[in-house]
This record gives sequence, structure tokens and C-alpha cells, in this order.
Amino acid sequence: MIKVICVGTIKERYFKEAAEEYKKRLSRWTKIEEIEIKEEDENKYRNVEMLLKKEAERILKHIKEGQYVVVFDINGTQLSSEEFAELLDKKVSKGEEIVFVIGGSNGLSDAIKKRANLLISFSKLTFPHQLFRILVYEQIYRGFTIIKGIKYHK
Repeated sequence: MIKVICVGTIKERYFKEAAEEYKKRLSRWTKIEEIEIKEEDENKYRNVEMLLKKEAERILKHIKEGQYVVVFDINGTQLSSEEFAELLDKKVSKGEEIVFVIGGSNGLSDAIKKRANLLISFSKLTFPHQLFRILVYEQIYRGFTIIKGIKYHK
């Protein structure tokens, strides 16, 4: 099973449709669960660290002992699509649950990064939150097509 925990929501209809399309495609190979965590209002906190701590508390409630946690972070390791597929294959074939965590506009707290088994960076570029979620789903889908030998990845 794959769980995707996201801080923030998708507002644009076309991004929602893209996410749903990838989740539908993935459903033939794995169960996928998406959890949206409300992004905190910056105006309610004295500093970003306090805001991130509050978001982290809510994220950690959805992560169980023994789950393999992958956090997306600009300072993480960059993987090729084949390496990402290999990671998926190793975990899924063992029946392990993988949890992907996507931070909000303020990033993620150190507590979440420390809980991670792996930090991954897609790029040094900054992406809009809604678009990044689609990129994550697309890469998970691409990974499964590589695993299954389906001609999608070139």
C-alpha cells in the first residue's frame, strides 16, 4: 500500500482531475491512500517553526510504526526514474507500506525529516504545491510501469 500525506489541498479542478487519473491508473497495482493535512495560517504563529511543529503533529498521527517514510525535500537525494521504481519494487514486493510526505508552502519540520527513511529531491527547482503532487503521482505511476515492463517510460 502507498499513502501520500500532503500539506494543503488541491484547489484547481484540472489538478484534481490529473491526481484522480493517476490514482485510478495506480489502483490496478496497489492500494493508494491520500491524506490532506490543513495548511496552517501563517498569521496565527509567531514564527514558521511553530507553524511547522503544528503541521508535523498532524502528519505524524498518520504514520505508523514500521512504515517506510519518504519525504520530499530540496536537499534530498535525487533518483532516476529507474532507481525510484527499484525502491517501489523492493518495498511493495515485501508487502511494506510506503508513506510519501509532501510539505506545504513553508516546507516540513525537522521532526518529519528525522522520521523519514529517505529524503528525495525531484530537483533544485521550486514547484507549485498542487503541481508537485501531480508530479509525485506521475512518478509513482511511471515507477510501476517500469516494474511491470509496460511501455510508458522511455
